[in-house]
This record gives sequence, C-alpha cells and structure tokens, in this order.
Amino acid sequence: MCFHFNNLGCSYRRVIDRLAKNREGAGHSERVLVFLWGETGHETPVPKLSAGILLFRKRPAGVQVLLVHPGGPFWANKDEGAWSIPKGLADEAEDLLAAAKREFFEETGATISGEFIDLGAHKQPGGGKMIVAWGCESGFDPELLKSNTFTIEWPPRSGKTAEFPEVDRAGWFSFEEALKKATNGQRPIIAALAEKLGIKPAKVSR
Repeated sequence: MCFHFNNLGCSYRRVIDRLAKNREGAGHSERVLVFLWGETGHETPVPKLSAGILLFRKRPAGVQVLLVHPGGPFWANKDEGAWSIPKGLADEAEDLLAAAKREFFEETGATISGEFIDLGAHKQPGGGKMIVAWGCESGFDPELLKSNTFTIEWPPRSGKTAEFPEVDRAGWFSFEEALKKATNGQRPIIAALAEKLGIKPAKVSR
C-alpha cells in the first residue's frame, strides 16, 4: 500500500488525514486509520510514522542508492533483507521532511540538501508502521559514517548494558543489489525511486 503527496512541508497529522481521505473520503479518518493500521484500543488510533531519505548518485555503470545496515547484536550476522534507508520515527507535530533530514543526520552524521523527490508513504508488513520517504541526489562517503548509539542489556538477562551504533555501516548499491539487501517492506521505496528516474531494475524474489 503506497500513497503519494506533493507538499514537502506536510506534518504527521496532515499525512494521516491525506491517507484517510485517499481511502474513504473526508470525515472517516478514525475508521480508516483502524482499517489501515489495525485496532489499537485507543480512542484515536495513530500509526507509527517514520520519515527517511533514499540518497542516490549517478555513475558511469548506472545509478546507485545508499542503504545503511542496522547496528546491534540482532542484526550483526544478517545481510540480505536487513538493510534500510536512513529513517526514523517522526514526532506528531513535526514536519516530515525535516524529520527525514534529522534522522539522516543522526544515522550517518551527514547533512543533506538538494531537490527532494516524493517517494510516497509505504505501509510496512507485520505491524502498524508507515514510512514516508524522499529521494535525493547527493554524495556520501560510507567511510565517514558517524551514527548515534543506543544502549541495551547485553548479553540478555546478564544485568549488564552495552552500547551499539544505530547504524554500523553504509554502502552504495545498484538498484538490483539494493532490492536484495533491503527489507521487504522498504523494497517498494527503492522501486518508487527507480520508477521516478525511469529505470526498470530486475525483479527480486521475496
């Protein structure tokens, strides 16, 4: 399920309203939110909304996109189907493009500017999260990656804590490679950018 919007200054609440109107029309937002994201038991169900940026660059061999690999012990030995666009949760009143830029900085240490391409809002499988994404043509050196960190109990039930980076590495991939590396729920984001750029990558089996 994917929705597109053209106003780059849209907020969390406005995207929710847009999604609701696309589904049923004005005046049915709460029922539609339950339909889209499941019954939450709250009076006004609100989905988890993440915002992210899919960076791309043009090379003689073709266009490449930037993906990041999540840090921490759970993801340490996972590769195909584990990579992500730089993204993170947006606050309810936050401008979504601003949130996407903030999250890109927090996960990579780089500030991004340029022309941003609307890649739509993509419902993720297995839960209530929606990812709103933009594409942007820019450069980034993976060797300069500098990510925020998080702390968890590790090893499990040890009573000890350990600190891990949110992102432990980044890489540039062709569209075909990226579709293999990315999580299933984010492959449509990569495909959306390919479509915007007039590229038809080979299909990837799930």
